[in-house]
Amino acid sequence: MTQESFQQIAHTIPIDPGIYKYYDSEGVLLYVGKAKSLRKRVSSYFSKNNVGYKTHELVLRIHSIQFTIVDSEQDAFLLENALIKEYQPFFNINLKDDKTYPFIVIKKEPFPRIFFTRKKINDGSEYLGPFTSAFRVRELLEFVKQNIPLRSCKLNLSANNIQKGKFKVCLEFHLGNCKGPCEGLQSLESYMEGIQLVRNVMKGNLQGVIQHHKTEMLEQAALLNFEQADLIKKKIEHLENYQSKSVIVSKYLNNVDVFSILKDGDKAYVNYLMVQNGTIVQTHTIPVETKLAETEEEVLAFVIGNLRTTFNSWAPEIVVPFPIEYHDAAIIITVPKGGDKRKLLDLSIKNVGYFKEELRKKKILHLEGKTDLEQKKVLYELQEYLQLQEVPVHIECFDNSNFQGAYPVSAMVCFKNGIPAKNDYRKFNVKTVEGINDFATMKEAVYRRYKRLKEEALPYPQLIIIDGGKGQLGAAMESIRELGLVGEFTVVGLAKNEEELFFPGDKESLKLPWSSDSLKLVRRIRDEVHRFGITFHRNQRSKGTFKTELAQIPGIGGQTISQLLKAFKSVKNIKLQTEKDLAAEIGVNRAAILYQYLNKK
Repeated sequence: MTQESFQQIAHTIPIDPGIYKYYDSEGVLLYVGKAKSLRKRVSSYFSKNNVGYKTHELVLRIHSIQFTIVDSEQDAFLLENALIKEYQPFFNINLKDDKTYPFIVIKKEPFPRIFFTRKKINDGSEYLGPFTSAFRVRELLEFVKQNIPLRSCKLNLSANNIQKGKFKVCLEFHLGNCKGPCEGLQSLESYMEGIQLVRNVMKGNLQGVIQHHKTEMLEQAALLNFEQADLIKKKIEHLENYQSKSVIVSKYLNNVDVFSILKDGDKAYVNYLMVQNGTIVQTHTIPVETKLAETEEEVLAFVIGNLRTTFNSWAPEIVVPFPIEYHDAAIIITVPKGGDKRKLLDLSIKNVGYFKEELRKKKILHLEGKTDLEQKKVLYELQEYLQLQEVPVHIECFDNSNFQGAYPVSAMVCFKNGIPAKNDYRKFNVKTVEGINDFATMKEAVYRRYKRLKEEALPYPQLIIIDGGKGQLGAAMESIRELGLVGEFTVVGLAKNEEELFFPGDKESLKLPWSSDSLKLVRRIRDEVHRFGITFHRNQRSKGTFKTELAQIPGIGGQTISQLLKAFKSVKNIKLQTEKDLAAEIGVNRAAILYQYLNKK
């Protein structure tokens, strides 16, 4: 849409708050945005001063504009957020976060159970969370079990069932983990007090739980139940110890959300610390992809709204590194200069920096687009660890796959300069091996690969990795010796579980440093050969045992088999054909071979 054509409709755009949607000529949604004043915001896209390349590209694609007027900026934010999540327009900020977060459920039932789940069901139950870590959820549930006696059974504890005496207490009652509501030994009111304590624990408020136990301990001591009082005392000590291990920022802070951002070109990283009752109860960092050269302020405001919605935060204050425009005027925006809030912000900044660095380390071995020096750095390191005579710029890796002895296949992947060279990948349908024999399968694949390279005078790799350990390595070396290629390259075996490398004839393995880029490259190569081999194997299996049977007939190749199956749909139907019918599809000579084989069988 040109500026001239926009000027013709500019006066029709409302000045109210709302959301606007840009569509291309095919009706595809390009962008969704919110605005205090729709006319002012949309007009800014068509301003002569707007020289941003990406925004210019968006404007050129706009064919039509739609508006939705709302009552407030907050309503505009909620509607914008919902539309972006549903349609994921190409030019909107993309949150690279597709996790399914865990919850703790307080089930809607008599004497509610609490348990872990990743699915929210609209059944009236209460869902605490979500949490960023499943480990954290399980740790909390274990902590609750040790300190707050609640039932874990699935019995229907209706008042009628309890009154009729349908149930008996179980071992959990005798262990002190349950107070026996199934036999009417605990009232619903007392049980719900325990549920409220669980809510406090989830919010990081342990002081109320500790005080509850102290009162209970004094009551038991007054009744001369000293053994029971001592058990409660140990629970109090456990709670206080747990509290001391929590990341307590300040006893004077209540509930605040802390956010920091690190922007790097079109990518940004935002860290979120959820602080409740002065304790950090959750931390999460999310990568973000920007599309229209949005400022740090715009990205941070957008992500804050999404994360607070995702994690059900109602904190009245947000701590940020710089002022932002936030859609809810009731929320206090704080840019701290010192004190506890500044310490929190510094911690968030430290976390977001660590997250970005860890991503960089994980991706360093995806060397596509890197300079030659960056690519060679890892290879020089691998050369040093393996004591290779040459830099392993050409690496090949083999792996076997079979299914209960059927469809044995091998796969080989090739990496050049640390990058997958997919045109050089090879698949091997095993021809000389029957049943389960990984060693013979590996021997055949290695022999066929390097026999071809030798015959065609093609360059050999500097390093060959045999996935599977000593047995497969020995089988591969048999082929290398038969071909007279010993010394032409280095061959190592990779143990599947321990990630150890074996050299032919060595009793001791070599373990690359755990955090080294060399090991990460070896892992990537191994994962790639697994992926490639499994995909090939799955495809072979999907074609069925009958096709494998046909492939074993001398003189009948894969193209002929595919042609037959396409014509007759199944091997059963192929067997029913006359030799003349077969000849009409694949020719007289091959039809004669096939017909004779099938009738002999």
